[in-house]
Amino acid sequence: MSEEKPSVEELLKKAEKPSKLAMAYHRFYEGKVQVLPKCVVRNVDDFAIWYTPGVAAPCKEIAKDPDKSFFYTNRWNFVAVVSDGSRVLGLGNIGPEAGLPVMEGKALLFKYLGGVDAFPLVVKAHDPDDMVKFLEWIEPNFGGINLEDIANPKCFYVLEEARKRLEIPVWHDDQQGTATVVYAGLKNAFKVVGKDMKQAKIVFHGAGASNIRGAIVLMKAGVPPSHIVMIDSKGPLYRDRPDIEEIKKKNPWKYELAVQTNAENAKTIEEAYKGADAVVGMSKPGPGVIKPEWIKLMNDDPIVFACANPVPEIWPWEAKEAGAKVVATGRSDFPNQVNNSLGFPAIFRGVLDVRARTITDEMCIAAGDALAKFAEEKGIHEEYILPTMDEWEVYPLEAVAAAEQSIKQGVARIKLSRQELYERAVNIIKNAREATEILMKAGLIKSPPPEEEVLESYGP
Repeated sequence: MSEEKPSVEELLKKAEKPSKLAMAYHRFYEGKVQVLPKCVVRNVDDFAIWYTPGVAAPCKEIAKDPDKSFFYTNRWNFVAVVSDGSRVLGLGNIGPEAGLPVMEGKALLFKYLGGVDAFPLVVKAHDPDDMVKFLEWIEPNFGGINLEDIANPKCFYVLEEARKRLEIPVWHDDQQGTATVVYAGLKNAFKVVGKDMKQAKIVFHGAGASNIRGAIVLMKAGVPPSHIVMIDSKGPLYRDRPDIEEIKKKNPWKYELAVQTNAENAKTIEEAYKGADAVVGMSKPGPGVIKPEWIKLMNDDPIVFACANPVPEIWPWEAKEAGAKVVATGRSDFPNQVNNSLGFPAIFRGVLDVRARTITDEMCIAAGDALAKFAEEKGIHEEYILPTMDEWEVYPLEAVAAAEQSIKQGVARIKLSRQELYERAVNIIKNAREATEILMKAGLIKSPPPEEEVLESYGP
């Protein structure tokens, strides 16, 4: 069956609609998340338990052992969503205040998909060391920290330093979250085309935070560095590129990949694509960023991930016409959406449930394996290599995988059985979803007016 080709105008109009509604809905609701009690308040006498004088008892216990804060408070389920607004979505350095709607949205996804109580914290700490110090200061409040929309290469330094200094999980979703879902998608895509991922040549088109960490995770999963080629705005990375010393000085993480990868020493984009089995595009909005003629240089049945938003580096039908067997994008209106929301809510659910002290790339791989297995058991094919966000049953399974890897690596404060972990994750996630539905049915979360009315009354 041939794929229907909507016009560019139709696609752009469809992509613009959520933005128009977002302006109106954000004003209508005045934000997306709020704080609600989780304990009983039968009458005002209960405040003697929850506040003074009763609260002094757990305070004394925590003073003896700060780790007890994970058991006497909700710290075990609190996550900070931290950003300086220096690289927000596709908007660039728009500042912390302008980044706040994104962080609120992240907190909403954390709660609805993972049952995690997440708090948006945008900061004016633009110096990397100041940001790490800020994370140290807020650590006693949280069970985990999600870094978000921080410019490259600062994001690498902040993540690495925070992981060294803090005793709670810290991760950068643009790095590890994207890498997790890309890994899972590639794993199944290679199965669909009948190839061994560990023997394949993989091109990363774009050398920002997402693709750098994606390459690192693939290498930890067994893909040889020599089989990977990274492409930045100047072309392929290779060990003797004229600007290699400048790269080494400005971005040591990118430099490490330049010297480890590209065994063929490809110096042009055409050379990089020639004989490749897959390309992962995480660069800039297209179309025209990845060209059909480059895909024609790849091996038979190539895999194309064109994940730029709102417009992929190449339209899916263009990639298919050029020979691509499996195509994935970052958009929900095409098959095979590569969506970070498949990763971070469940992975944090798992590491929070065992009160983990850190989060590792191995946990991302374990979660990616669970994602891939779920889709494979449902029946993978060219247009289904990853679960969709509405297949919520995958989230508890992914949480269990991350939690078990935490226990295996010796960083979990508590150890639970697989069954205990699964039942806990299911209950917490179901409660979050059902609570939202109950609030909506009761009118405590009010329904928005019809689209035309809300746009007229609350639009720009």
